[in-house]
Amino acid sequence: MSGPVGIRQCAILAGGRASRLGAIAAELPKPLLPCGDRPFLAWLMRELCRYGVKEFILLAGHLAPRLEAAIPILAAALPRPAAIRVSTEPVAAGTGGALHHARDLLDPHFLLCNGDSVFDANLAPFLAAAARAPGSEIGHLLLRPAPPGGRYGVVETDGTGVTGFRARPPADALESGGGGRINAGIYRFDRRILDALAPVCSLEQAVLPALAAAGALGASDGGDGYFCDIGIPEDYARGAADIPRRLQRPALFLDRDGVLNQDHGYVGTRARFAWVAGAREAVALATARGFHVFIVTNQSGIARGLYSEADLAALHAWIEAECLAGGGTIDDWRYCPFHPEATLPAYRRLSDWRKPGPGMIRDLMARWDIDPACALLVGDQETDTQAAAGAGIAGHRFAGGNLRDFLDPLLVRRELP
Repeated sequence: MSGPVGIRQCAILAGGRASRLGAIAAELPKPLLPCGDRPFLAWLMRELCRYGVKEFILLAGHLAPRLEAAIPILAAALPRPAAIRVSTEPVAAGTGGALHHARDLLDPHFLLCNGDSVFDANLAPFLAAAARAPGSEIGHLLLRPAPPGGRYGVVETDGTGVTGFRARPPADALESGGGGRINAGIYRFDRRILDALAPVCSLEQAVLPALAAAGALGASDGGDGYFCDIGIPEDYARGAADIPRRLQRPALFLDRDGVLNQDHGYVGTRARFAWVAGAREAVALATARGFHVFIVTNQSGIARGLYSEADLAALHAWIEAECLAGGGTIDDWRYCPFHPEATLPAYRRLSDWRKPGPGMIRDLMARWDIDPACALLVGDQETDTQAAAGAGIAGHRFAGGNLRDFLDPLLVRRELP
């Protein structure tokens, strides 16, 4: 399944009837149930935005008009712009059938996930493993540890390939506390999956076992992070209380020139970009420890006419892709192209986004719901730490060397109350 590490599209299964929730989901599709100040689905989509998803396909069935009506609410809750579309199955088609009926909307490579569960896992290694998988692989699924009780079926593997599925862990494994690995409900597929689908079929019961038998299904371990499936009243109540706290992450803000890359002066293209030692590893470390990672960078080279905003956007798309391939995420970024002595008149003005002003940091904090007490900035100039102070967050001066080693003692996750 060779292809890009980053995936721009995610299909979300959102058509189930939620019969086990009873009156709780009588009027709303399960993914739209309230969770803190937004629908559950908004939290799930927000997490996926961190990995480069820019389009969501909601696979709808039961109460599909309610999903259509919720699109503006979901879009407004996302920290980065993303398109949202709904594909409605004509009959109760099952999880595989829902994907079949969306076939005309799907990219060559796409993610699929359940719309009623969230798994706090770093997806970057999963995406990288799927992208470098052999061409015979059609799908790649994420695994997590089986919880106590044997409620979920077990995925059997031979290392990286899925060999089969078992309804529940064996009795001796349950007794010893080892329940194996289970399907976390997150998949990376290429369009060849569509050849295995029927208008009405179950992905879990029919399609995935057949792919495993054909040697066309891979898997990666996502670790033992927080997981919540809101399919029963008790779990929904737990998730509604826990998810807003667990997914409001601490944040690492990084200056760019002199921190992520060597400061050669006005770096606006890949040709002039050279990584600082340990930079990609530092981003991967922060992501693995549960941090958002943001870039905030003054870019007066635009104001001086040395490169364009389009050049800078292309460079930062490449930086994000490189960090993702290395196991980390650049969740978002801000830049200031303005300078009071700009060569180009359109950029000649003062701006509180230009450091030492705190505007870029404040904007990201507002979009991503960042608690200042759980945020820090690392820069190489006094203007960086001044901007951090202006935004009410901790600032640290990086004087060179290995960025991962510098950040290691600073990246201590503080849980929100």
